Amino acid sequence: MSAGIVDLRSDTVTRPTVAMRRAMAEAEVGDDGYGEDPTVNRLEERFAARVGKEAAVFVPSGTMANQIALRLLVPPGGLAVVGARQHVVCYELGAAAVNGWAQFHPVPDDDGSVSPSAVDAAIDAVRHHHPTPAAVFVENTHMPAGGVPWRLDALEAVAARGLPVHLDGARLFNAEVATGVSAAAYAAPTATVMCCLSKGLGAPVGSLLAASADLVAAARVERKRLGGAMRQAGVVAAAGLVALTSMIDRLADDHHRARVLAEAVAQRWPDAGLVPDRVTTNVVVFDHPDPAVLLDHLAGHGVLAGTIAARTVRLMTHLDVDDDGVARAVAALRTAP
Repeated sequence: MSAGIVDLRSDTVTRPTVAMRRAMAEAEVGDDGYGEDPTVNRLEERFAARVGKEAAVFVPSGTMANQIALRLLVPPGGLAVVGARQHVVCYELGAAAVNGWAQFHPVPDDDGSVSPSAVDAAIDAVRHHHPTPAAVFVENTHMPAGGVPWRLDALEAVAARGLPVHLDGARLFNAEVATGVSAAAYAAPTATVMCCLSKGLGAPVGSLLAASADLVAAARVERKRLGGAMRQAGVVAAAGLVALTSMIDRLADDHHRARVLAEAVAQRWPDAGLVPDRVTTNVVVFDHPDPAVLLDHLAGHGVLAGTIAARTVRLMTHLDVDDDGVARAVAALRTAP
């Protein structure tokens, strides 16, 4: 981070490590449009194996991966049953309406999950002249609920409804580290799974979408249509390989630091709706009557934070926030209005 700044706005602000920069400088490259970039190929193969899928495709962003999944799983006029506060609904600037043909059927996800009964209701509604649900989209971890990981049995119950499931696993490895459930186990009941390399794993750019070989072949076509096909992409894929192979276990440090922040928030604002014991990953979300005033106060103490709704503040720990940074943030929170 910049000198003197503790940046808790997002885990996307991390800078590539020395090892990543070295790997990028030395990357073996080729034309990925022809499938000839060996570093990209290694990254895709490693991720596919890690999540137990046949194949994977490297894309510039998690948003693009989600948009591709919509195109793959939802036919024109079909419904995607999706949690009302998920990234694909709230934080992709209406991309589904611009880039594709899917409709959303939003259902409650206050606890971070989509209930099987909500999926059942969407399926049953077809008998009453409603559009046909084609897929279910879930988010793990669920950021607006405070980075809550899914329970594996809950995910399996949703998948058992018979619709293909897309797992927006932008922070899937945070869920793995927090729960001990492997990314492959989380991905097993799903048709497609996405993960970002550029959040907690610290790479400068890139996400991966994994599925069956046939779906990934179709995903490459959709990537091209969305302008996401890359050429000598091994330069950035090399950083992704470092992220995937050496940055997962350290996520536990981020989780511990987030809990410290959560405890400070709960002490300062007991009615903020934050239960520290529920903060098991790197996301701290809480209500505040005037977030602009709070953010100004924090910024005056060298701490950056953000919002995800009108009265909802978010703090996120990551690779570039150490114990000293958390201590500074805690001190600023204790004196905040």
